[in-house]
Amino acid sequence: MSVGLALLGLLEAGPRHGYDLKRSYDDRFGHGRALHYGQVYSTLARLLKNGLVEVESEPGDGPERKRYAITPAGVADVAGWLAQPEKPEPYLQSTLYTKVVLALLTGRDAADLLDVQRSEHLRLMRELTRRKSEGDLADQLICDHALFHLEADLRWLELTAARLGQLAAHVRS
Repeated sequence: MSVGLALLGLLEAGPRHGYDLKRSYDDRFGHGRALHYGQVYSTLARLLKNGLVEVESEPGDGPERKRYAITPAGVADVAGWLAQPEKPEPYLQSTLYTKVVLALLTGRDAADLLDVQRSEHLRLMRELTRRKSEGDLADQLICDHALFHLEADLRWLELTAARLGQLAAHVRS
């Protein structure tokens, strides 16, 4: 998963300081793998260089603090990323979960995102089923392994689609 795109998606809610972005990322997506501050700030520096965020300085006591705001180019990048289905593969849910949460947080259609992903999974399953029917025992076993993972992903997609209302209420609270 792209940390930069996740940070951009979080910035769509409004400008934030780097430490606020880190905390929000860790709360929503960290799940035992918190970001390092250095990664947050190096990612923000790259996003700034690429014109995807801009800096808003805050006057006040103490050292100057930077708030980062997403630019229209950054919004377009997030929208493109959310619309692009992920390559179906094992352990995909963490990236899919991130996309679903960010779609809900940014007012995009999470159900459509899940439908597009479902279509991509079904396409690959058809391809693997064809390969399995034409292959030797090794191909059959490899395809079965991949198909079982894809079936589990499809069950997760269906479950998530059924719980989108609950998830939306949870992530927006």
